[in-house]
Amino acid sequence: MAINLQKGQRETINSPKFTIGLGWDTNSSSTGTGFDLDASVFILGENKKILSDQHFVFYNNTKSPDGAVHHTGDNLTGEGAGDDEQVIVDLSKIDAQATEICIVVTIHEAESRRQNFGQVRNSFVRIFDSVTNEVLLKYELEEDFSIETAVEFGRIYKRNNEWKFEAVGVGMKGGLQDYLNKYN
Repeated sequence: MAINLQKGQRETINSPKFTIGLGWDTNSSSTGTGFDLDASVFILGENKKILSDQHFVFYNNTKSPDGAVHHTGDNLTGEGAGDDEQVIVDLSKIDAQATEICIVVTIHEAESRRQNFGQVRNSFVRIFDSVTNEVLLKYELEEDFSIETAVEFGRIYKRNNEWKFEAVGVGMKGGLQDYLNKYN
């Protein structure tokens, strides 16, 4: 049975192979332009910095060098029910230097399209076992991010040789480049 998390809550991930499913819906926008939300993953070391450029996994770099993290592709519209984008993780393959996996969603060209997360609803991140498809954890973002154009949904981190998920839900006014600056 899935554990529904609250912001800041942490839970152990007991399966080494799991999928991170991210979903959202957009409000009908007066901007006249469709929304394109993008999931990205930053694989960090002890110093909270990306291990290498290839450890930034997103729609243009869909696999980490160790094969532990695989982005299944960019959903340009977010149409339909369920997950809009997925990231498959196999912790048995992860680089020994990796201590954290940050999960971020940004709005593509948010500034020029005059879009923000205040126009996005029903946002969630869920982690499910890749073998059994059993949902292990789910975190639904309930905040109203009225000016933010990027949100760190959650992070998976290693403590005492155990991997845990933390429901983060922190927004940022900025985009993917701001996260790259933060973690580089």
